[in-house]
Amino acid sequence: MLKIRLRRTGMRHQASYRVVVADSRAARDGAFVEYLGHYNPRTDPPTVVIDEEKALKWLRVGAQPSDAVRQMLERLGTMERVKGE
Repeated sequence: MLKIRLRRTGMRHQASYRVVVADSRAARDGAFVEYLGHYNPRTDPPTVVIDEEKALKWLRVGAQPSDAVRQMLERLGTMERVKGE
């Protein structure tokens, strides 16, 4: 099963994350299928940049977002576009 989830990057104590599509069995920072955007929780307010068209494509084919990514997509309004179809 494919998941849309966060992949940790950055130095120790200075984490930032990439939003990626990966196999659910892959390691957190392991192989991924496609890069969708990034998330930086250390800015005020936190920076969230996600390519909405790519995210919609993967959600339509059955990829499941993690809880953190689901909240980001709901804030951006992407989840309503998926439910509206």
